[in-house]
Amino acid sequence: MKQLETTALRYSNGALDVLDQRRLPGEVHWHRCQDGEDLVALIQGLAIRGAPLIGVAAALWVGHCAERDDERDKLIATISQLRSSRPTAVNLMNDLDRLLNQIDKGADNATLVEEAIAIIDEDIALCVAMSEHGAALLQDGDNILTHCNTGGLATAGVGTALGVIITAHQQGKNISVWVDETRPLLQGARLTTWELEQAGVPYRLICDSTAASLMAQGKVDSILVGADRIACNGDFANKVGTYSVAVLAKYHGIPFYVVAPQTTVDLNCMHGDTIPIELRNANEVRGASGSFGSCTWSPTDAAAYNPAFDVTPAELVSGWILDSGVYTHEQVKAGALVSGDHL
Repeated sequence: MKQLETTALRYSNGALDVLDQRRLPGEVHWHRCQDGEDLVALIQGLAIRGAPLIGVAAALWVGHCAERDDERDKLIATISQLRSSRPTAVNLMNDLDRLLNQIDKGADNATLVEEAIAIIDEDIALCVAMSEHGAALLQDGDNILTHCNTGGLATAGVGTALGVIITAHQQGKNISVWVDETRPLLQGARLTTWELEQAGVPYRLICDSTAASLMAQGKVDSILVGADRIACNGDFANKVGTYSVAVLAKYHGIPFYVVAPQTTVDLNCMHGDTIPIELRNANEVRGASGSFGSCTWSPTDAAAYNPAFDVTPAELVSGWILDSGVYTHEQVKAGALVSGDHL
């Protein structure tokens, strides 16, 4: 397989290295992936995260296994193992099913390697298209609020929502970003700020609970978020707290956009009520851990509820920014997300 390098993945000389996002921003550490179980642990532990990147990493590993001549049954078992690593991010299922379909059609291992590379190349291209469509919606001087992390750390390319922001900045638009810290795992505080600094985009970090007062003061012009799964009717799942931001945006009359590739649309999911929501370890709410170590701020046995995602209904979305274009409510109701056509 050819040498590949993205913000968070490297493949060279038959080895896959991943940037351990749990250690950012304090430490840049590349982890050498040893086997399928190791990759599953990295995904579940959020060393690898972001719906598109999870799918890309899994596809890359299957391509690696095909390149080393794993037999058909072993490849199928690897796909099954990886498919179960995260339940909500549908890109993982879509990308792996794409490879499984090749196996079912009798494709040889060389074809599987080509398909895995195609998935990565396509994700990079999808990011460019999304970013250009979204950047056209932003105005010079805009103050943009974003939640969680949606840049190159979450994709193979420049990103989804954060890709839009970075592209607008590169176009010369004088924009600034309000970065939700994004509790409980602080992907905004740890990762989005790191990526914005790398790109030279002005930003200010805020506590999640600050967003409402900023909107009330007229200090937020638009909101951009990513998605881990989009239903056919436009409902979508994203990092928990997104729904709260969407409700606030609706109340204050602020445009609220979701940015995602076509691979995030689940053609088997008619509405958001059927999106599976991952429940994570209660310790992520009881305290924090990272390159600094670990700390606990609640009683060690405190009861906790820790859903990784929530679902935002389509009625709260101003527009869906996909690689194929920007979709309105009327287009989504007409089935544009399902067809992938910009009506």
